[in-house]
Amino acid sequence: MGSATGQQRQFPSGGEYAEALQHTHLCFRHPELKGAQPELTRLGLPRAISGAFASVFSLTSPTSGQRYAVKCFTRHVPDQERRYQAISSRLARLDPAGLSQPWALGFEYLPDAISVGQEHYPVLKMEWCEAVTLSSWLDDHHADRFAVDRLADRFEALTRDLAENQIAHGDLQHGNLLVASDDTLRLVDYDGMYVPALDGLAGTERGHRNYQSPLRGNDDFGADLDRFSAWVIFLSLKAVAADPALWNRLHEPKGEFLLLTEDDFKSPNGSTGLQTLLAHPDRTVNGLADQVRSLAFQPLDVLPPLPGALPGQRTTATGAPRTTASGMGSSATPAAGGLPGWMAGHVPQQAPASSAGRSGTSPDSFRVRTPLDVITAVLWPVMLAVTALIVVAGFSAPLIGPGVPVVAALAFTAFARSRRVERAQSRAAVTELTNELAQIEDPSKAAEKLRKDRAKLDAAEAKRTADHPRAQDKLTAQYHAALKEAEKRKARKQRDIDQKIDGLAEELRRALGKALADKQSAYVRDQLSRRLIAQSPPHGIGPTLAVRLAAAGIRTAADFKGYRSVQNRNYNSTGAVLVLDNGRVVDVHGIGEAKAIALDVWRKRLVASAEARQPTQLSVPERQSIEQGVTHRRTQLTAQRKAVEAETDDLRGKARKQWEDGRERLNQENTLASDRARQQRQEFSRRAVELRLNSALHGTLSDSLEAARLTQRRLSYARYLRFLYLGH
Repeated sequence: MGSATGQQRQFPSGGEYAEALQHTHLCFRHPELKGAQPELTRLGLPRAISGAFASVFSLTSPTSGQRYAVKCFTRHVPDQERRYQAISSRLARLDPAGLSQPWALGFEYLPDAISVGQEHYPVLKMEWCEAVTLSSWLDDHHADRFAVDRLADRFEALTRDLAENQIAHGDLQHGNLLVASDDTLRLVDYDGMYVPALDGLAGTERGHRNYQSPLRGNDDFGADLDRFSAWVIFLSLKAVAADPALWNRLHEPKGEFLLLTEDDFKSPNGSTGLQTLLAHPDRTVNGLADQVRSLAFQPLDVLPPLPGALPGQRTTATGAPRTTASGMGSSATPAAGGLPGWMAGHVPQQAPASSAGRSGTSPDSFRVRTPLDVITAVLWPVMLAVTALIVVAGFSAPLIGPGVPVVAALAFTAFARSRRVERAQSRAAVTELTNELAQIEDPSKAAEKLRKDRAKLDAAEAKRTADHPRAQDKLTAQYHAALKEAEKRKARKQRDIDQKIDGLAEELRRALGKALADKQSAYVRDQLSRRLIAQSPPHGIGPTLAVRLAAAGIRTAADFKGYRSVQNRNYNSTGAVLVLDNGRVVDVHGIGEAKAIALDVWRKRLVASAEARQPTQLSVPERQSIEQGVTHRRTQLTAQRKAVEAETDDLRGKARKQWEDGRERLNQENTLASDRARQQRQEFSRRAVELRLNSALHGTLSDSLEAARLTQRRLSYARYLRFLYLGH
């Protein structure tokens, strides 16, 4: 299907298709559709008929003037192109002369036929049919009993056409059945259709809920798919034909059903609609309603088709019609082989050997007389004679009355009857059949449990199917978030390193300046340390003061860096202390403020002289040493920058591994869950087969039990007396 083959992708909405169809000369490539005129709403927009999977538009071709229904898909359908090709091929092989009516409409699947935005999507080009939906037709014609009954027969004929060609529509309902002007039917919407070429695939939909069996599951997809919905529609048509008032009574205007809804099938006892039909005086109506009620809890693959399974005329295993005593067919009446007639051909015809044996060995009449029977036969005349004698002779005794002989005869006869082998066989047969029937689970309860288990699995599978891509998306989002965080961390670290690299030039300038300043400071200090106060004293400093200064640690101009004035409290005068190179102050006797100023002036003159001669630049080795340090620092930063890239690659790798491990874990869990679901579905299929067999066996045993009880009733007291004297 173009670029969407093998993968699920987002399809446009009905509104997006409508917007594209405003320009059919641009969105279509097919010659019949390019430039086609869509049917418009009052607002001038293409009119859409939207469903669960698609929107349908009416387009008139500019080349042929032919009107088409163009279906634009809004959801992904597995194997869509393969399905439509198989359906188209099968419908094309139908012989129109062999069909009851022209119900099949031609269509053409066109992959990548319509462009919406930058993408291309498939469409289904279908033959346009001038017809109305079944529910709309009934709105207008439900009072015409003959027309409705004729339509019911035509619907039955349509289902026979489908069955004979091994085709199932998959969603028989009022909206997909159109009634043409000649009151013949047309089928539309082939999305869920089954044809033999699709055998083995799963269904794409479960059909309209108001027409489907409660037991229908996602794994039901075969030629018998339509049987329950066919019975529902057939019942509705026959009921309205028999009593037109039922349409207004049970149908709601614009309702998505005919007469019955999903709740009627799930809870028939609490259903207003179904109970109304069951209680209807018309035998066809109540018989069909009873049939639908019984079919609601039976597996789809054992449901009977409409042909040959109508109330009043059921088909036996040999194919011969048979009418029950009540005039209504009984789906539980055993056919040849012990199974109900409508189940013949669906399940192996197995009947319990013990039950079959009892049917032939439990007689329904008394046979050969025994000596006890002879005694009983003789006893009655004797006892009657004794009674007559007592009455005539007027004989009486305290414990003997005229009725005692008769009572004794009655009691003895009952005893003799109970000793008959036929009675013993009858009792044994009833007891054994009752016990066997009690050991078989009620088919209705088993079918309901199977339906609930299937529904639970379907719900769990739907949730799993929805949760799996969400979990994958969440995992992918976490992976992308981890990549984004790694990139942010990398950018932050590299930005810091780049700022440091960019600052190396300024760092070099500062290092060179500091080195030169240190070199100059060292030169000046060296020059000052060479000038001894004692050898070249400043003005006013004699040998005595030079000795005192040396004692205080001041021998050269480098040993002090200035003076500080202090107030002399004793003499109310200003003195001075000298500040050493380390910041400590000393008070030297004889050094007042004047001499301290002289020393400071002497030192400053020497500093100025040294600074005038100090070096103005670093030597080449000194400069190279500093530059090498900065180069080494640049190399370190560059290596750190590369390490950040490597760290980021490592983080990316870890994030990807976590993502891949997570995806593998999710896929494994999904595969295991899918395998478990498949095993459960296989178990459901096994249970369905077992239910089918048990249903047949249950019906057979029930019939056998009823027959055994009838036999037991025939071996009555009166029949025994008759046997005693007449022999039969």
